[in-house]
Amino acid sequence: MKLTFYKYQGTGNDFVIIDNRDGAIELTTEQVNFLCDRRFGIGADGLMLLNKAQGYDFDMKYYNADGKESSMCGNGGRCLTKFAYDIGIHKNHFLFKAIDGDHEADLQGNGWIHLKMKNVDSLEKYYGDTLLNTGSPHFVKAVNNVMDINVFNEGREIRYSKDFEKEGINVNFVEATNGDHIIVRTYERGVENETYSCGTGVTASALVFAHNESGFNRIEVKTLGGNLAVEFDKIGEEKFENIWLCGPATFVFKGEIEI
Repeated sequence: MKLTFYKYQGTGNDFVIIDNRDGAIELTTEQVNFLCDRRFGIGADGLMLLNKAQGYDFDMKYYNADGKESSMCGNGGRCLTKFAYDIGIHKNHFLFKAIDGDHEADLQGNGWIHLKMKNVDSLEKYYGDTLLNTGSPHFVKAVNNVMDINVFNEGREIRYSKDFEKEGINVNFVEATNGDHIIVRTYERGVENETYSCGTGVTASALVFAHNESGFNRIEVKTLGGNLAVEFDKIGEEKFENIWLCGPATFVFKGEIEI
């Protein structure tokens, strides 16, 4: 089978994207894993199918690089929105369906895409660190010198610890540089390595490092792959609504591959 594919990246978090509006493409776990392989396939952190969905601009089906269908991917959602626009769904405001529910996305004049994320109702303390779900489960750990952390070793140790081994968890190491700027590095389950950026992880980290006062917040985030921002309304101590992940989404190349 010959596939036409498109490669997109959002702050270095890269994806293989396939237009599946005709519903003809069904991929096995092994095929997705092969397509995402950086030596034998195309190479990506994940793969997405853009499907049709009644009442929506499109449906997002996301797979991790290990070939398994996974939970929400924030950078992937922004890249798929840009892809939808590039293939002719010319809108400035999108409504699409993903595994964690409905999402809105807005195209900005500066090339950024703002993606609305799910509300977060609580933060769970875990031995001094924080657990929360922003469409995917995240572990957020505050550190002083994030660039000195061995993210692969330390992230893997947490991800495969007894409390998280079965379902897996994404592990974020976060350094606060001042009140509204943070640096985030993430070990992603499914990729089983550090990625250049993780959208749901950036979102989770920003919420954990939010100011104590309620109201509108904007946190600027630096990742290995570039800069993002997270905007949200904080309600009380642990509730967050109107959460938007803001950042670039870029077309890289188009190609064909035989599988």
